[in-house]
Amino acid sequence: MSYQRLMIMVIALLVAWTLPLPAAPAKGKPVTSLKQWSGSVDDLSLLEGTPEVILAAQELEKLWQAWKVPGPAPKVDFSENLVLVLTTRGSILRFGATLDDQGNLQVGGLATRDLRPGFRYVIAVVSRNGEKTVNGKELAQDG
Repeated sequence: MSYQRLMIMVIALLVAWTLPLPAAPAKGKPVTSLKQWSGSVDDLSLLEGTPEVILAAQELEKLWQAWKVPGPAPKVDFSENLVLVLTTRGSILRFGATLDDQGNLQVGGLATRDLRPGFRYVIAVVSRNGEKTVNGKELAQDG
């Protein structure tokens, strides 16, 4: 095999490796964020115990400070909204969520397969729309 052909194959493999994972077909109505923040955290140990959903200002403040998100934590009306948290070890992460007829809010998104040091995050505020569960887990009724 020629050197040029080998390089083309290596480049093709690298491009395929960093492409986003294919998304599963969405079942339910798409949910859009009212506001979102994204970034990167170097300390991988801070990923442990990350909640998928935040229902209180104190919990949001705690996460905001631990991850050193720039600026003050936003003021969120938790009686009207939920805060969703997505993370990945890949270099790119995009928010995605759907709400099905049974009230399950399926939170996912698109992420690249490449592993990088630390982790990337998206913190998204969404309107409450009759959610009973998030990713199949019971939603606490304290908000």
